Amino acid sequence: MFEEKNLTGAKNHSSVFEEVKKTGTPGEEYWFARDIQNVLQYTTWDKFLNVIEKAKEACSNSGHVTADHFSHMVKMVSIGSGAQREKEDFMLSRYACYLIVQNADPSKEVVALGQTYFAVQTRKQELLENKQYTSLKSEEAKRIFLRGEMKTHNKQLASAAREAGVVKPLDYAIFQDHGYRGLYGGLGQADIHRRKKLQASQKILDHMGSTELAANLFRATQTEEKLRREGIKGKDRANQTHLEVGEKVRQTIHELGGTMPEDLPGVTSIKEIKSLRKKVQGKKKRITGRKIK
Repeated sequence: MFEEKNLTGAKNHSSVFEEVKKTGTPGEEYWFARDIQNVLQYTTWDKFLNVIEKAKEACSNSGHVTADHFSHMVKMVSIGSGAQREKEDFMLSRYACYLIVQNADPSKEVVALGQTYFAVQTRKQELLENKQYTSLKSEEAKRIFLRGEMKTHNKQLASAAREAGVVKPLDYAIFQDHGYRGLYGGLGQADIHRRKKLQASQKILDHMGSTELAANLFRATQTEEKLRREGIKGKDRANQTHLEVGEKVRQTIHELGGTMPEDLPGVTSIKEIKSLRKKVQGKKKRITGRKIK
């Protein structure tokens, strides 16, 4: 899965998005539209400009300031014999690239890979910029936050799966197993359960660290979006979609040099952490005589 060739015949497609990324001030990342055009295999600027316009409209409709994400510019390029001409381009934010690949030709494999790449990166940045999340200092607090997010988005994923035709509890369990197999390199729920040495009553998600929870959160949110966006119908297609999204999230983790989720260690149950915190707060309350926020 990780040996796929890209346009240069050297690395996989998602790595190309990293290669054409530019960096400015510390923490600032941006891309040039002309580079993204080439990566997404659009042969003419006019055709790609139509995609950009759709992405700009989506940006505006989502309540964002378009100019903050699509910075129009004109470059002077050489055309030989010392002559130059103007060449239109855009400086794009990560969110702009995300919207572009969402509006690009879905029949192109590189577009599908780009959708996952920018979705994962955008979601990761949203978490990093989330004031509530960034205020959390401990690993335990981050786990509790992400576990809550996972609970919410699993409900939304279940709703999208029902709309696709995954209705019965057994069918949904099979659907979820496909997502895990994609993300965990072929390991299903039962395999992961055994790998973490959990008891039958213990839930996998309760024994994940923040990094592993974040990976599963990406899997859940992107599968939900893809099911709804493409209007996918039928249990088989829904299962395949969940598998493919899991595989693409795994691929992105690999390309960014991350640890594969099955190699991350199991940790103490979040339920135990919550119970211990509750006891500690109860003791503090009795000592101080007031409610601890």
